Amino acid sequence: MNKIRVLIIDDSVLIRKILTEVLSSCPDIEVIGTAADPLIARDMIKQLNPDVLTLDIEMPHMDGITFLRNLMRLRPTPVVMISTLTEKGAEVTLEALALGAVDFVFKPKVDVVKTLNEYADDIIAKVKSAAKANVRNLDYRPVKTRDNEAAAVRHQTEAVAKPSQKSQVFSNKIIALGASTGGTEAIKVVAKSLPANTPPVFITQHLPAAFSESFVRHIDLVTEMTASIPKHGQLVEDGNIYVSPGDKHMQVVKENGKYVIHLNDGPPVNRHKPAVDVLFQSVAKCASTNAIAVLLTGMGSDGALGMKEMHDVGSLTVIQDEQSCVVWGMPGAAYKLGCTDYVVPLEEVANKILTLVKQLKPN
Repeated sequence: MNKIRVLIIDDSVLIRKILTEVLSSCPDIEVIGTAADPLIARDMIKQLNPDVLTLDIEMPHMDGITFLRNLMRLRPTPVVMISTLTEKGAEVTLEALALGAVDFVFKPKVDVVKTLNEYADDIIAKVKSAAKANVRNLDYRPVKTRDNEAAAVRHQTEAVAKPSQKSQVFSNKIIALGASTGGTEAIKVVAKSLPANTPPVFITQHLPAAFSESFVRHIDLVTEMTASIPKHGQLVEDGNIYVSPGDKHMQVVKENGKYVIHLNDGPPVNRHKPAVDVLFQSVAKCASTNAIAVLLTGMGSDGALGMKEMHDVGSLTVIQDEQSCVVWGMPGAAYKLGCTDYVVPLEEVANKILTLVKQLKPN
């Protein structure tokens, strides 16, 4: 088996050195070069034809977003972004994912050597996953670089119109959705086709806490539903999309005949917090035949066992097909367990959900 050939693009000598050491420690990966800025990288890509790039965002001569936009238009290549764990970093990283980057890793502000080495396994796994990613399935979108103020203006001017007044409706139906790698864009594709009166949608996407608010704003921008990060003990209502905060598991429980959201600060499950399995398993217990489970693109197998539990108690289950996934890890794992009722392309997931909602049976 050929090694995965990686080109590292970062203006920091230290980051280039550490990433080279981390990635070279894996026998399946070969670092074929490093570049201090995108202009140098552009020539190296032509000469070396790497399988995967790691790309910093803030660099001299050309920023990482501009470089990524040009790369995905002219020479689509799997890219893992090097991102800062801040609100501004979250906005720019989500923009990079919208442009076609596969995943991201954090650039620590302090104790760089220790932190990056602690996350060595995660960095290696993301590069390996990126090498298999279906980047050509991501549409090229000419998104302009935005700072927080520009993002707020866009949110106000381009957001999908919401109903002026929403009556409080406590649903007895539940849609639970999980995703990881490639999921930030896939979720937006689904959400944009869900009308305002859709039963509540619970989303667990593998993202850090610093990214949660930005991610919710991006979802709320495209959907008629109302997207938010819920509070512990919040009652569940129709027309809402509830997104797990990046540092807690989200569960649904039934209290006094109504669904209530619980946020769980327990340990990671499947190395993730929030974890899709935690959400799905809670829905299996409280909603059974009155719920739908959906798994979209993502690395690993989180959500597969939870989907099986939902399937076993009579929930309907849907997964994104392999051709439209960036990474078919999570949906593929569920498919192998034999617990998937429907396998559909990403663009058809929302319609499938809306069709199946009519078939749900109160438990």
